[in-house]
Amino acid sequence: MHPSFDTILIAVLALAEWRITVRLLRLARRRWEGRRWAAACAAIVLFNLLVIFGYFCTSVEVFPHLPFSPHAAIFIGAVTMAYLGGAAAILTVLQVFRWIRNYLDAPVDSGRRRVLNTAGNLMIAAPFAAMGYGTFIERTDFRVRETDVPLAGLPADLDGLQILHLSDIHLSAFLSERELARAIDACRQLRPQVALITGDLISAAGDPLDACIRQLARLRSDAGIFGCLGNHERVAKAENYTAAAGARAGVPFLRGQRQALRFGQSTLNLAGVDYQPSSSRQHYLRGAGRLVDPAACNVLLSHNPDVFPVAAQQGYNLMLAGHTHGGQVTVEILDQSLNPARFLTRYVYGLYRSGAAATYVTRGIGTIGVPTRFGAPPEIALLRLRKA
Repeated sequence: MHPSFDTILIAVLALAEWRITVRLLRLARRRWEGRRWAAACAAIVLFNLLVIFGYFCTSVEVFPHLPFSPHAAIFIGAVTMAYLGGAAAILTVLQVFRWIRNYLDAPVDSGRRRVLNTAGNLMIAAPFAAMGYGTFIERTDFRVRETDVPLAGLPADLDGLQILHLSDIHLSAFLSERELARAIDACRQLRPQVALITGDLISAAGDPLDACIRQLARLRSDAGIFGCLGNHERVAKAENYTAAAGARAGVPFLRGQRQALRFGQSTLNLAGVDYQPSSSRQHYLRGAGRLVDPAACNVLLSHNPDVFPVAAQQGYNLMLAGHTHGGQVTVEILDQSLNPARFLTRYVYGLYRSGAAATYVTRGIGTIGVPTRFGAPPEIALLRLRKA
């Protein structure tokens, strides 16, 4: 369904690195000969091999096979992606200015030339400025977003019910427990009726999972705190441990299970599933239909938002998901949102509908890959059920 994202990303980054390599080889050729030229070529080849290795370090699937800790791999991957992203941006800017100059194709006075050169330098610096802003400011700019969710046939006792929705915490090298505690403190001021978490508490094995659960247990809600698991719990081989530790802390994770919550004379039926990999989309939510209670308002917790059409067919009134980080880096152009998550799923961020069913996809709290957010700040979602 979305086979092209990894291919496009690799192609763009590889093209940028190839252009840089060609420029370095030409520069070395002009400056050195003989052994120095050979040594320069060897250094350039080695650098490219390190870049390739760093790119593979961005995949959590390879963490268990690396000869060093996942934390080191995360740092290496982040540095590599920052370098590749910056290089691609700079080369794009240089190409655009080359086109502009070719288009003008006429002598310009020194004043206009200075203006053009200044504009070019500013555009080259812009990606690095944006990355710095996203890393040091927007990455921890935790925001509460309140959203009304109209549902057809919602019982009167559930009208106005407030649900706290957190996801993609990624307590790891790029999000400290102190930063998470600040987000949890903000959540505690909201006093929802129920608090729900949709996976990815950590990024890799060895991350402070117990600390994350300890912070989640500090949440306040009338009916309790419930969650489901994400793909990073699976990759870290921590699904069973997360479920057991969560249960001890009063944060049950629903793994193909349901929990009925009574509000007045009405029932909110919570169901949760483990991560549904897109590689097995033909088996999405297998067996989850049996968790639906026809006499209740049914809410499904699923880390992967792509399963929403199946959830709607099975009879769920509302599905909560994360996984996309809202794209993590988002640019608005002509009222259109450009972000990498759009290559993976059409359910990127916000409220979506399918018939009478609805799903809300949150941007989540943490980051993965490069520790930056731009145009997609971390989100504390407060959802309010409304009768449609």
